[in-house]
Amino acid sequence: MIKILDGVKETVSFEYDSALLLYNNTDYEEYPNHWHPAVEVVMPLEGGYSMECNDIPFDLRVGDIILICPGVLHHLYAHHGRRIIFQVDLGMISSFSEYDSFFSIIQPAILITPEDFPEIHESCAKLMKEIFNEYFGNAPLKNVAIVQKFLSMLVMVGRSYTASPDRFVGIKPTKQQEYTEKFLSICNYLNQHCTEDLTLEEVADMAGFSKYHFSRLFKEFAGMPFYKYLNTRRIAYSEKLLLDPDINVTEVAIRSGFNSISAFMRMFKIVRNCTPTQFRNLNNQYSPRF
Repeated sequence: MIKILDGVKETVSFEYDSALLLYNNTDYEEYPNHWHPAVEVVMPLEGGYSMECNDIPFDLRVGDIILICPGVLHHLYAHHGRRIIFQVDLGMISSFSEYDSFFSIIQPAILITPEDFPEIHESCAKLMKEIFNEYFGNAPLKNVAIVQKFLSMLVMVGRSYTASPDRFVGIKPTKQQEYTEKFLSICNYLNQHCTEDLTLEEVADMAGFSKYHFSRLFKEFAGMPFYKYLNTRRIAYSEKLLLDPDINVTEVAIRSGFNSISAFMRMFKIVRNCTPTQFRNLNNQYSPRF
């Protein structure tokens, strides 16, 4: 299934000059740790499936759906059965603040099951089967239809996830929506200003919380501590700079908000499992088709 893999970077060879690729996968084959800029969605149709995303294990039953964030290291294990493996590059909406915020807070992946998402699971599974049928069909504008169905699923998942009544522990139900909107706004702010010298204390003060209360609430909402989120966004920003061979790695580190080249190198290795130079070489070597 993986066609171009150098180190841990997979270049997805999209078909028909589109930004879509779907496998009706029946291979009993293990796919080692790899990542790609495309979003990946897996739904078993026959037999279970298991994987790791950033070393976090996920076990899927028939009908479960996992949405893997762009750029996440994932390892798929060999299993007998059949599953849909769908990859889509959403570059056309990546500039939307909601896009960045959503994929930032569900890192590294979100598992959609009937138990955890009873209101939307059936609709998501139906959309995945419709995407499958469109992909292997010959209807006009099929790629447009596929993207439309996937975006509908993405909106359902995003709204259901952020509106979860237990998102903030100990917060009254009447305040849940207010807190959700506030922390979505905070994530948008961090995404836009991640290269600046931001501190936990400053952002907590902007949000109107003590740093201790803010720190707890932010981790509950984003699924990771404040500084890990901030550094992850800085690494994402640095990747865009690394695509320009005229910007040296030291300048990339500084422009991405890191105080030292060593801190940048260390964090990049943690997030991407390769050095910035290796990342640059891989992306200069292969260019995905759009």
